[in-house]
Amino acid sequence: MPSSTTVPMVPVVQVFHADVPSGVVPFPLGRDVLQVLWCPFNHDSPASPWPVVLWRDSTSVQAVLPTPAADPEADEWHVPAPCVIHPERVTEYPSWDLPEDLTERWQEDFHRLEEAAPLLSYATHLAEAPGTKLGGYPSWFTAPGDTDCKQCGRPMDHLLTVASYEGDGASWRAWLPAEDRDEEGRRAVPLDPTGLDMGGGGAVYVFACRSCPNRPFTHWYDST
Repeated sequence: MPSSTTVPMVPVVQVFHADVPSGVVPFPLGRDVLQVLWCPFNHDSPASPWPVVLWRDSTSVQAVLPTPAADPEADEWHVPAPCVIHPERVTEYPSWDLPEDLTERWQEDFHRLEEAAPLLSYATHLAEAPGTKLGGYPSWFTAPGDTDCKQCGRPMDHLLTVASYEGDGASWRAWLPAEDRDEEGRRAVPLDPTGLDMGGGGAVYVFACRSCPNRPFTHWYDST
């Protein structure tokens, strides 16, 4: 933990509504900027960086202040390298979050798929997209976390995954964008462009409740 009681929050993701494909993440009325920051030190329950979600109106922003330097004692693996986001919409399906009755019903189909294509698996190549993403399904490493809203009791919606890596030795073959491959289709970019590492290739998942007017949020940390 830091020796100081005041720690600058670290910017993690900033997204403008105009840059988000339609229907991926509904923004609150009158807000067109999503900002996620976090404290770069581990916090208990779960032991991970502690995120804060801000929905802002860009027209109300006056002078933009310089971004404060990260705390010198902060874990360097929790301070992302500056990079530009190029949103791309993809279609994905749940694996961990697939209803139990459908999992049982489709189990034989999954087995036939993997027998027909030994290098292909439903969970790795056809279900959730790996890496940092908005919306969609969280690609849990171990098991789904507790994401019920403390105000209304309803399950919260997945808002954002901040991942250590944009894929692994298997998943990149299906999910890596074409522009990040060489002429022979091989990976031409690092799988950790942000320099983040939440431990064991883990991720921080951020959830928001769309049922409550004040849009409460929570997060869950999951790692191998």
